[in-house]
Amino acid sequence: MTSNEYHIMATSPRELTQNPLKKIWMPWKNGLFVHILQRRVCMTNCPTLIVTVGLPARGKTYISKKLTRYLNWIGVPTKEFNVGQYRRECVKIYKSFEFFRPDNEEGLKIRRQCALTALNDVCQYLTVEGGQVAVFDATNTTRERRWTITRFAEQNGFKVFFVESVCEDPDVIAENIAQVKLGSPDYIDCNTEEVIEDFMKRIKCYENSYQPLDEVLDRDLSYIKIMDVGRRYLVNRVLDHIQSRIVYYLMNIHITPRSIYLCRHGESDLNVKGRIGGDSGLSGRGKEFAKCLGKFIQEQNIKNLKVWTSQMKRTIQTAEAVAVPYEQWKALNEIDAGVCEEMTYEEIQVHFPVEFSLRDQDKYRYRYPKGESYEDLVQRLEPVIMELERQENVLVICHQAVMRCLLAYFLDKSAEELPYLKCPLHTVLKLTPVAYGDTQLAICYHTQATRYINICS
Repeated sequence: MTSNEYHIMATSPRELTQNPLKKIWMPWKNGLFVHILQRRVCMTNCPTLIVTVGLPARGKTYISKKLTRYLNWIGVPTKEFNVGQYRRECVKIYKSFEFFRPDNEEGLKIRRQCALTALNDVCQYLTVEGGQVAVFDATNTTRERRWTITRFAEQNGFKVFFVESVCEDPDVIAENIAQVKLGSPDYIDCNTEEVIEDFMKRIKCYENSYQPLDEVLDRDLSYIKIMDVGRRYLVNRVLDHIQSRIVYYLMNIHITPRSIYLCRHGESDLNVKGRIGGDSGLSGRGKEFAKCLGKFIQEQNIKNLKVWTSQMKRTIQTAEAVAVPYEQWKALNEIDAGVCEEMTYEEIQVHFPVEFSLRDQDKYRYRYPKGESYEDLVQRLEPVIMELERQENVLVICHQAVMRCLLAYFLDKSAEELPYLKCPLHTVLKLTPVAYGDTQLAICYHTQATRYINICS
């Protein structure tokens, strides 16, 4: 939108018209509705730069990746900028920890240039490409480096929020090295002992110059300090909504090994008729699946398993057959199809042809008349995701649209991919979040044809 167009809108009376896709009221003046439609809703009053701080092998990249995935999932355009990757692109072959020695002037020069290049890309993303949050993933262990980043942010009108990970637990550090660094491009064709020895020496290169965030010296900065993988936290000067959501999220994630089982309810009577939504009970096949699910869960002997359902009859009937205590979540109810509830897609096409066409154009953002969109559903499910991050082993018995949203979060799928994720009936998906790695997916149980085995590869 040009400044002249904005001036017209700001000074002239504006009529309202309803956005046909999202069913929300928007200003309409001199054809400017099109411009407004194309703008993304901004959840931050100015771009935010998240800056990690900490010694190597403290989980900074793990935090960066999870935070980027979460913010994108809730609709805040976010991108991670890993300075280590810039360094690998600049120095094609990594030789040893010597590169990181504080007296290695050539190494210092390259690392400084890589950081500046990454910051330039951050600026491009936040000012030109429409990003709202950038995650600057590097050690940033000196107060001088952090001051440089803060000055860069001030010059470009960005807010800065520091995330420091402090860990002295040797077992956690060793686990990080084993899970991440062994697969790093820096250590191709190296054995485990060589990797651990070199990386421990790399950490030593940073220790003498490391200046942690200080409650007194850094009292004017906005930051969260995460100690020993979430055993303690220190939060300072949270300035806005997006920073508060970041803090809340980071205080809920953990790296305890666990599995999350997702499945839809058994086939319902309305499923048999090809009708969407509603609150019908299970069909004969649905009841049979529920019995099989109960037997499967018992055979797994899952420690401290929690079972969650929606408040709809078909998920509760399915959970009853599992024969374990379960908790009902209203947030897990199926997407509300509004005036289209209990209709077939053929009937929707006949009675609401415009709506049928709009849904095909943008399935993620399309909102049913008097109902919901996938975008609405993601916002509704945020508390569920937050609680799943806190829990250990959980079985979620839910619905197709809900399952797609949950899968999209854990598998890092885009808004465009989310509505098309395949979640067939009578199939259990096992998600295993891996500390410092990507979530692993397995089809651990299905009672349908083998064609469903590769549904989410």
